[in-house]
Amino acid sequence: MPPKGGDTDLTPEVVLTGVSAKMDRAVDAFKRDLTQLRTGRATPALVENVEVDYYGSMTPLKQIASISAPDAKAIMIQPWDTGSLREIEKSLMTSDMGFNPSNDGTTITVPIPQLTQERRQEMVKLLKRKIEDGKISVRNVRRDGLESLRKLEKDKAISQDENRRAQTQLQKTTDGHTKQIDETGSAKEAEILQV
Repeated sequence: MPPKGGDTDLTPEVVLTGVSAKMDRAVDAFKRDLTQLRTGRATPALVENVEVDYYGSMTPLKQIASISAPDAKAIMIQPWDTGSLREIEKSLMTSDMGFNPSNDGTTITVPIPQLTQERRQEMVKLLKRKIEDGKISVRNVRRDGLESLRKLEKDKAISQDENRRAQTQLQKTTDGHTKQIDETGSAKEAEILQV
């Protein structure tokens, strides 16, 4: 008997495959998020998502300027519209990254100073929050997967044993993704604390 609601093609395998893909995306988003954490080394990712008031609308810096890191100690920002230089400079100064940009009329140079021990500790705290947020994303996907499996069992599309096996597999998938987040976070923490 097919399950109610027209979900005739929903099986535990389909649920687990979908859950795994969503967890992969959550881990990828977490890794992208970490590129914006300062480690004392210049990288365009540090500033590319800084929001700039560009003619009345908040726009990520990467959409209105060319960003490069000519060396490990500075980031160069060349806006495509020089009229936005002041706003870009203002946004960089007010960001929570502690930047002190300099404007020469056509480009903005953002020196990346060595992190103080206090600033490193603040970055580690921020990192811990991001790690927890990443794990929460993975757990939310697991919760949705569990609900789908329970619904399949309730609708008599799968047996109790099939549901239990699928839930065991779901937990293994969750543990694997959580471990990836922990390992990536630990590597980033070592990078931040390295003097």
